[in-house]
Amino acid sequence: MSDSSPTTIEFELPLGARMRHGVRRTHRRVKIGVRHPGNWLQLIRFGAVGASGYVINLAVFAACVHLFSIDYRLASVIAFLVSVGNNFWLNRHWTFGAKEHHPARQAIKFFAVSLVAYGFSFVVLTSLVDDAGMDKVIAQAIAVVVAMPLSFIGQKLWSFRA
Repeated sequence: MSDSSPTTIEFELPLGARMRHGVRRTHRRVKIGVRHPGNWLQLIRFGAVGASGYVINLAVFAACVHLFSIDYRLASVIAFLVSVGNNFWLNRHWTFGAKEHHPARQAIKFFAVSLVAYGFSFVVLTSLVDDAGMDKVIAQAIAVVVAMPLSFIGQKLWSFRA
């Protein structure tokens, strides 16, 4: 017999067991997180920043659609780009107080998370306008609100993680 035989037995959990473990771990983190008052204050600040970005977004969107006759899909992209800069600066300096970290790295992460949330809101927007026949500005207002929780979680856990 050689000495190359393993002394420990290693095995991998089945996918279902790993997923259940990950869900339990996430559930535990959320449960601990909601008990921390600072997280609620951050959520309120994030909401205030989001409200300012929301107003900017809708104003730019409405101007593009109604004043400049730009297609609502392109108007949505323009409104996103204008409001995301405002939201980055305010979230970085006020909501998450993450001024000590490298701003370019945070900006890239912030934009990536914002882009994912925007993609979700874009699907909601086009569904509401094209499939439900909703007014474009109202549909944009709903789509941005629906995407906000996704953005908050991504920004808190990745972009501005302490």
